[in-house]
Amino acid sequence: MFVKIAQNSQGVGNFSGALAAMHLRELLHKQPRARLVVATGSSQFEVLEHLTCAEDIDWPRVDGYHLDEYLGLDRAHPASFYGYLAKRFVDLVPIGSFHFLNGNSDSDKVVAEATRLWSQAPIDLALIGIGENGHLAFNDPPADFQTTEVYHVVTLDEACRRQQVGEGWFPHLDYCPRQAISMTIHAILQSRKIICSVPDGRKADAVALTVDGPISSMVPASILQKHGDVTLVLDDSSAGKLSLNTLRHAERV
Repeated sequence: MFVKIAQNSQGVGNFSGALAAMHLRELLHKQPRARLVVATGSSQFEVLEHLTCAEDIDWPRVDGYHLDEYLGLDRAHPASFYGYLAKRFVDLVPIGSFHFLNGNSDSDKVVAEATRLWSQAPIDLALIGIGENGHLAFNDPPADFQTTEVYHVVTLDEACRRQQVGEGWFPHLDYCPRQAISMTIHAILQSRKIICSVPDGRKADAVALTVDGPISSMVPASILQKHGDVTLVLDDSSAGKLSLNTLRHAERV
Protein backbone atom coordinates (compact mmCIF):
# COMPACT_ATOMS: atom_id res chain seq x y z
CA MET A 1 0.00 0.00 0.00
CA PHE A 2 1.41 3.38 -1.04
CA VAL A 3 0.34 6.16 1.36
CA LYS A 4 0.25 9.71 0.02
CA ILE A 5 -0.67 12.72 2.16
CA ALA A 6 -1.95 16.03 0.78
CA GLN A 7 -2.70 19.17 2.74
CA ASN A 8 -6.48 19.15 2.27
CA SER A 9 -9.38 17.57 0.38
CA GLN A 10 -8.65 19.60 -2.74
CA GLY A 11 -5.09 18.30 -2.71
CA VAL A 12 -6.41 14.75 -2.33
CA GLY A 13 -8.72 15.23 -5.29
CA ASN A 14 -6.06 16.82 -7.46
CA PHE A 15 -3.55 14.06 -6.80
CA SER A 16 -6.01 11.16 -7.12
CA GLY A 17 -7.63 12.61 -10.23
CA ALA A 18 -4.27 13.21 -11.89
CA LEU A 19 -3.05 9.73 -10.97
CA ALA A 20 -6.23 8.16 -12.36
CA ALA A 21 -5.96 10.18 -15.57
CA MET A 22 -2.32 9.18 -16.04
CA HIS A 23 -3.14 5.52 -15.48
CA LEU A 24 -6.03 5.61 -17.97
CA ARG A 25 -3.80 7.20 -20.61
CA GLU A 26 -1.15 4.51 -20.06
CA LEU A 27 -3.73 1.74 -20.27
CA LEU A 28 -5.24 3.06 -23.49
CA HIS A 29 -1.79 3.35 -25.03
CA LYS A 30 -1.25 -0.39 -24.69
CA GLN A 31 -4.76 -1.94 -24.82
CA PRO A 32 -7.94 -1.27 -26.79
CA ARG A 33 -10.22 -0.43 -23.84
CA ALA A 34 -10.01 0.40 -20.12
CA ARG A 35 -12.50 -0.56 -17.43
CA LEU A 36 -13.05 1.81 -14.53
CA VAL A 37 -15.04 1.49 -11.28
CA VAL A 38 -16.22 4.81 -9.85
CA ALA A 39 -17.26 5.51 -6.26
CA THR A 40 -19.40 8.33 -4.91
CA GLY A 41 -19.77 10.32 -1.69
CA SER A 42 -18.15 13.50 -0.46
CA SER A 43 -14.66 11.98 -0.66
CA GLN A 44 -14.92 11.79 -4.45
CA PHE A 45 -16.09 15.35 -5.24
CA GLU A 46 -12.64 16.74 -6.02
CA VAL A 47 -11.36 13.48 -7.51
CA LEU A 48 -14.06 13.44 -10.18
CA GLU A 49 -13.81 17.20 -10.70
CA HIS A 50 -10.13 16.83 -11.56
CA LEU A 51 -10.56 13.65 -13.61
CA THR A 52 -13.33 15.06 -15.80
CA CYS A 53 -11.13 18.05 -16.64
CA ALA A 54 -8.10 15.94 -17.54
CA GLU A 55 -6.90 16.18 -21.12
CA ASP A 56 -5.95 13.50 -23.63
CA ILE A 57 -8.06 10.66 -22.25
CA ASP A 58 -9.74 8.73 -25.05
CA TRP A 59 -13.01 8.44 -23.13
CA PRO A 60 -14.93 6.57 -25.87
CA ARG A 61 -12.61 3.61 -25.16
CA VAL A 62 -13.41 3.62 -21.43
CA ASP A 63 -16.16 1.51 -19.83
CA GLY A 64 -17.40 2.59 -16.40
CA TYR A 65 -18.96 0.61 -13.56
CA HIS A 66 -21.07 1.72 -10.63
CA LEU A 67 -19.79 0.66 -7.17
CA ASP A 68 -22.94 0.77 -5.03
CA GLU A 69 -26.46 2.17 -4.78
CA TYR A 70 -29.27 2.48 -2.26
CA LEU A 71 -32.25 0.19 -2.67
CA GLY A 72 -35.59 1.84 -3.26
CA LEU A 73 -34.19 5.27 -4.09
CA ASP A 74 -35.21 6.90 -7.35
CA ARG A 75 -32.36 8.19 -9.50
CA ALA A 76 -33.83 11.70 -9.24
CA HIS A 77 -33.40 11.72 -5.44
CA PRO A 78 -30.60 14.09 -4.31
CA ALA A 79 -28.83 11.23 -2.50
CA SER A 80 -29.01 8.75 -5.40
CA PHE A 81 -25.58 7.60 -6.48
CA TYR A 82 -26.99 7.05 -9.97
CA GLY A 83 -27.80 10.76 -10.10
CA TYR A 84 -24.49 11.69 -8.46
CA LEU A 85 -22.46 9.81 -11.06
CA ALA A 86 -24.50 11.14 -13.97
CA LYS A 87 -24.13 14.74 -12.80
CA ARG A 88 -20.50 14.67 -11.68
CA PHE A 89 -18.96 12.22 -14.14
CA VAL A 90 -20.88 10.47 -16.89
CA ASP A 91 -22.58 13.57 -18.35
CA LEU A 92 -19.28 15.48 -18.37
CA VAL A 93 -17.12 13.14 -20.47
CA PRO A 94 -17.82 11.19 -23.70
CA ILE A 95 -17.35 7.84 -21.95
CA GLY A 96 -17.85 4.77 -24.12
CA SER A 97 -20.28 3.13 -21.70
CA PHE A 98 -21.31 3.37 -18.07
CA HIS A 99 -23.18 0.60 -16.31
CA PHE A 100 -25.41 2.12 -13.65
CA LEU A 101 -27.06 0.28 -10.77
CA ASN A 102 -30.77 1.07 -10.66
CA GLY A 103 -31.71 0.90 -7.00
CA ASN A 104 -35.37 1.38 -7.79
CA SER A 105 -35.63 -1.77 -9.90
CA ASP A 106 -35.77 -5.48 -9.08
CA SER A 107 -32.60 -6.04 -7.04
CA ASP A 108 -32.07 -9.65 -8.18
CA LYS A 109 -32.17 -8.60 -11.83
CA VAL A 110 -29.90 -5.59 -11.19
CA VAL A 111 -27.35 -7.78 -9.38
CA ALA A 112 -27.44 -10.42 -12.13
CA GLU A 113 -26.96 -7.92 -14.94
CA ALA A 114 -24.23 -5.98 -13.11
CA THR A 115 -22.43 -9.27 -12.43
CA ARG A 116 -22.66 -10.27 -16.08
CA LEU A 117 -21.21 -6.96 -17.26
CA TRP A 118 -18.45 -6.91 -14.63
CA SER A 119 -17.43 -10.46 -15.53
CA GLN A 120 -16.70 -9.72 -19.19
CA ALA A 121 -13.12 -8.58 -18.54
CA PRO A 122 -10.90 -7.51 -15.62
CA ILE A 123 -11.38 -4.11 -13.97
CA ASP A 124 -8.29 -2.03 -14.65
CA LEU A 125 -8.82 0.74 -12.11
CA ALA A 126 -11.12 1.27 -9.12
CA LEU A 127 -11.65 4.68 -7.54
CA ILE A 128 -12.92 4.11 -4.02
CA GLY A 129 -13.11 5.64 -0.54
CA ILE A 130 -13.38 4.45 3.06
CA GLY A 131 -16.35 5.06 5.35
CA GLU A 132 -16.22 6.33 8.91
CA ASN A 133 -16.94 2.76 10.04
CA GLY A 134 -14.19 1.40 7.77
CA HIS A 135 -16.55 0.19 5.05
CA LEU A 136 -15.57 -0.37 1.43
CA ALA A 137 -18.45 0.41 -0.89
CA PHE A 138 -21.45 -0.50 1.28
CA ASN A 139 -19.75 -3.49 2.89
CA ASP A 140 -20.20 -2.50 6.53
CA PRO A 141 -18.59 -4.38 9.41
CA PRO A 142 -18.55 -7.28 9.84
CA ALA A 143 -17.91 -7.46 6.10
CA ASP A 144 -18.19 -10.70 4.17
CA PHE A 145 -14.62 -11.58 3.19
CA GLN A 146 -15.62 -15.06 2.00
CA THR A 147 -18.22 -14.54 -0.71
CA THR A 148 -17.08 -14.78 -4.30
CA GLU A 149 -20.18 -13.03 -5.60
CA VAL A 150 -19.60 -9.80 -7.55
CA TYR A 151 -22.54 -7.71 -6.30
CA HIS A 152 -24.87 -8.40 -3.40
CA VAL A 153 -27.65 -6.79 -1.39
CA VAL A 154 -26.45 -5.59 2.02
CA THR A 155 -28.08 -4.13 5.11
CA LEU A 156 -26.54 -0.83 6.17
CA ASP A 157 -25.50 -0.45 9.79
CA GLU A 158 -26.48 2.59 11.81
CA ALA A 159 -23.00 4.10 11.75
CA CYS A 160 -23.03 4.07 7.95
CA ARG A 161 -26.50 5.60 7.80
CA ARG A 162 -25.54 8.28 10.32
CA GLN A 163 -22.58 9.19 8.14
CA GLN A 164 -24.93 9.75 5.21
CA VAL A 165 -27.09 12.02 7.36
CA GLY A 166 -24.04 13.84 8.72
CA GLU A 167 -22.82 14.57 5.20
CA GLY A 168 -26.17 16.11 4.35
CA TRP A 169 -27.54 13.49 1.98
CA PHE A 170 -30.63 12.88 4.14
CA PRO A 171 -32.42 15.16 6.62
CA HIS A 172 -32.87 12.45 9.27
CA LEU A 173 -31.87 8.83 9.89
CA ASP A 174 -35.40 7.66 9.15
CA TYR A 175 -35.04 8.90 5.56
CA CYS A 176 -31.85 6.95 4.85
CA PRO A 177 -32.48 3.56 3.22
CA ARG A 178 -31.60 0.46 5.20
CA GLN A 179 -30.40 -1.64 2.27
CA ALA A 180 -28.20 -1.19 -0.79
CA ILE A 181 -26.66 -3.02 -3.71
CA SER A 182 -22.89 -3.14 -3.32
CA MET A 183 -19.91 -4.53 -5.14
CA THR A 184 -18.45 -7.19 -2.86
CA ILE A 185 -15.06 -7.09 -1.14
CA HIS A 186 -13.97 -9.96 -3.39
CA ALA A 187 -14.86 -8.05 -6.55
CA ILE A 188 -13.20 -4.82 -5.39
CA LEU A 189 -9.97 -6.73 -4.73
CA GLN A 190 -10.01 -8.12 -8.29
CA SER A 191 -9.34 -4.60 -9.63
CA ARG A 192 -5.83 -4.43 -11.02
CA LYS A 193 -5.18 -1.01 -9.49
CA ILE A 194 -7.00 0.81 -6.68
CA ILE A 195 -6.87 4.51 -5.85
CA CYS A 196 -8.48 5.06 -2.46
CA SER A 197 -9.14 8.73 -1.63
CA VAL A 198 -9.96 9.54 1.99
CA PRO A 199 -10.01 13.17 3.15
CA ASP A 200 -11.58 14.44 6.41
CA GLY A 201 -10.64 13.99 10.06
CA ARG A 202 -13.90 12.12 10.70
CA LYS A 203 -12.23 9.15 9.05
CA ALA A 204 -8.90 9.29 10.91
CA ASP A 205 -9.74 6.35 13.18
CA ALA A 206 -10.87 4.20 10.25
CA VAL A 207 -7.76 5.12 8.26
CA ALA A 208 -5.43 4.24 11.15
CA LEU A 209 -7.12 0.87 11.64
CA THR A 210 -7.03 0.22 7.90
CA VAL A 211 -3.30 0.86 7.58
CA ASP A 212 -1.81 0.04 10.97
CA GLY A 213 -4.25 -2.49 12.40
CA PRO A 214 -4.72 -6.19 11.68
CA ILE A 215 -6.84 -7.34 8.77
CA SER A 216 -10.32 -7.76 10.19
CA SER A 217 -13.86 -7.96 8.87
CA MET A 218 -14.71 -5.41 11.58
CA VAL A 219 -12.56 -2.94 9.60
CA PRO A 220 -13.48 -3.90 6.04
CA ALA A 221 -10.97 -1.52 4.43
CA SER A 222 -8.11 -3.32 6.22
CA ILE A 223 -8.38 -5.99 3.52
CA LEU A 224 -6.67 -3.50 1.20
CA GLN A 225 -3.42 -4.52 2.90
CA LYS A 226 -3.61 -7.73 0.84
CA HIS A 227 -3.89 -5.99 -2.54
CA GLY A 228 -0.71 -5.54 -4.55
CA ASP A 229 -1.38 -2.08 -6.02
CA VAL A 230 -3.27 0.31 -3.73
CA THR A 231 -2.55 4.03 -3.49
CA LEU A 232 -4.17 5.48 -0.38
CA VAL A 233 -4.48 9.26 -0.69
CA LEU A 234 -5.14 11.15 2.57
CA ASP A 235 -5.15 14.71 3.81
CA ASP A 236 -3.53 15.99 6.99
CA SER A 237 -6.68 15.46 9.01
CA SER A 238 -7.50 11.91 7.89
CA ALA A 239 -3.84 10.94 8.38
CA GLY A 240 -3.82 12.39 11.89
CA LYS A 241 -3.88 9.06 13.76
CA LEU A 242 -1.45 7.04 11.65
CA SER A 243 1.52 5.47 13.39
CA LEU A 244 4.86 7.26 13.31
CA ASN A 245 6.28 4.41 11.26
CA THR A 246 3.59 4.79 8.60
CA LEU A 247 4.04 8.56 8.52
CA ARG A 248 7.79 8.16 8.04
CA HIS A 249 7.21 6.06 4.92
CA ALA A 250 4.34 8.16 3.53
CA GLU A 251 4.93 10.65 0.73
CA ARG A 252 3.77 14.26 0.86
CA VAL A 253 1.99 15.34 -2.33
